[in-house]
Amino acid sequence: MPDLLSHAFIAFTVCTLLSLRYDWLTGEYVTVGMAGAFIPDMAKIKILVDAAAVEAALDIPFDWLGVHTLGGAFVAVLVGTVIANRSDRRRVFGLLSLGAASHLFADALLLKASGRSYEVLWPLTQYHPPTPGLYLSTDIWLTGVTGTVAVSAWLFTAES
Repeated sequence: MPDLLSHAFIAFTVCTLLSLRYDWLTGEYVTVGMAGAFIPDMAKIKILVDAAAVEAALDIPFDWLGVHTLGGAFVAVLVGTVIANRSDRRRVFGLLSLGAASHLFADALLLKASGRSYEVLWPLTQYHPPTPGLYLSTDIWLTGVTGTVAVSAWLFTAES
């Protein structure tokens, strides 16, 4: 799926450029930021595990879409932070959050038939913000563009 790779490229680019400012932001931490970009798409587990099965097991209302929102991503970031070494937790929290935020922002720019995005800021609000409709999640050209920018950022930082 081209959009998942694009999210990885976007997070890589942002983290790599930030590594120019922060000496501690090494390749391992860039990878953490990229992992954060995958967090909202954990909602795609719905392909394998039906939400109704989770709802029946937990006996509470459940929908996988919640993972693909600000609140769901925040909970996943907290889980990722807790499993990190105590000395790395602040950095891991920041980088996972940055990756997840870049994903949510990029998805808010998707072309939707309604002209509105999904409830990206849930649980703060159920508002569906308007979207500029710059691309579809299936557009392969986007992967080429984000990949080219990521390689450019890598080459730029390699020379520095």
